[in-house]
Amino acid sequence: MTTLTPDVCVVGAGSAGLVVAAGAAQLGLDVVLIERAEMGGDCLNYGCVPSKALIAAAKAAQAQRDGAAFGIAPVEPKVDFARVMDHVAQVIAAIAPNDSVERFQRLGVRVLKEEARFVGPTELQAGPHRVRSRRIVLATGSRPTAPPIPGLADAGFLTNETIFANRTLPSHLIVIGGGPIGLELAQAHRRLGSRVTVLEVADFLAKDDPELAAIVVTRLAGEGVDLRGRARIARVERAPTGVAVILENGDRFEGSHLLVAAGRAPVVEGLDLDKAGVTHTAKGITVDASLRTSNRNVWAIGDCNGLYAFTHMAGYEASLFIRSALFRAPARLDAAIVPWATYTDPELAQVGLSERQARDKHGEAMKVLRWKLAENDRAQTERTTEGMVKAITDRRGRILGASIVAPHAGELIQPWCLAITKRLKISALASFVPPYPTLGEASKRAAGSYFSATLFGPRTRWLVRLLSRLPVW
Repeated sequence: MTTLTPDVCVVGAGSAGLVVAAGAAQLGLDVVLIERAEMGGDCLNYGCVPSKALIAAAKAAQAQRDGAAFGIAPVEPKVDFARVMDHVAQVIAAIAPNDSVERFQRLGVRVLKEEARFVGPTELQAGPHRVRSRRIVLATGSRPTAPPIPGLADAGFLTNETIFANRTLPSHLIVIGGGPIGLELAQAHRRLGSRVTVLEVADFLAKDDPELAAIVVTRLAGEGVDLRGRARIARVERAPTGVAVILENGDRFEGSHLLVAAGRAPVVEGLDLDKAGVTHTAKGITVDASLRTSNRNVWAIGDCNGLYAFTHMAGYEASLFIRSALFRAPARLDAAIVPWATYTDPELAQVGLSERQARDKHGEAMKVLRWKLAENDRAQTERTTEGMVKAITDRRGRILGASIVAPHAGELIQPWCLAITKRLKISALASFVPPYPTLGEASKRAAGSYFSATLFGPRTRWLVRLLSRLPVW
């Protein structure tokens, strides 16, 4: 048995763990990184990267159908689904070297391809290696879960961890779950030629602003995705076509493939957290605002702490560990700056408080600002006028939150992210000069609408008339 005593031991080589390992190693510390499965974790292999590659292929297919408005004869695309999935695999392969064992070894990280478990408060067993460290970072991620539906396991189903290995275009894809993952993959498969049905027990995109989410839902329905909200599933069973989902009201849906996108759970099994005195629940490993666990030598970052299942948050939390644990600088997670995006077409992005959250917290002492994409010249030129920018401020003009539904909303939300992070007032976004014509102008116009009532009101009009009588200066 080999005993290792690194300055930092990281368990999990997904986004969060890799940022910590790379940062600590480049700061000159001795780092051990333990990963039992694939380097790059869920994001590279089963999540962000393959899904966005599939969405890009689907967008290319849809563009062939949408040419009529531009004077281009629309055609039904000929989709070679196996080659589409080759494209997805190639994108993963192009990015994989950045997350590879070889790259991290070059950085000076010792990578152990083993399963880790605690044997004491500051000690882990990883295969034949005993690892002792005063700083242990758990970054084990999350995995898809399946609801307790009778017959589901026997009928067989796909998750985000298995759907990208499928090389046969589903003739009818049934999706359980109307959140971001479910709707992204539903629209992508529909555009690539599948018939698609989505079953959601509650509301679609329930965590997003309902006014903006409705625009996304309308687009998907217009493209032929069969969306069934408030659908309570009684059971799942095998069928001659592949699989059948039966609702409590008796409705029956038969499809060739079934995708379950109805939640995720932290990966903590096998870690023996109790032996390290690390408190955890079904939602994840319990942490404080500095991401420290109940064991002062152990931190939990990324999906495994159950706070925010976003890749960008994994990187943010990793940076907080580096600042607090390695530089001994104050660093606390700020929930107010957390953005997220759903990569349907149009995209849907959010940062800060939604209108509903702001109203619950501030009552009527708030303002809602809107600017529709139909009023944006660039959107008109590209025939992408479905959408809007929506911002929330308090009575003093402090930005509380922003939501955008538009093409590239994940990009357009970023000035709002900066504004909230730096606690800027709405005047900052109303006064910057964007290039013309761009979709980004919609954010400036939404921000500028905060001042419209005052700027063009009776008192200002009276003042301007008075000043106009004075000599020119």
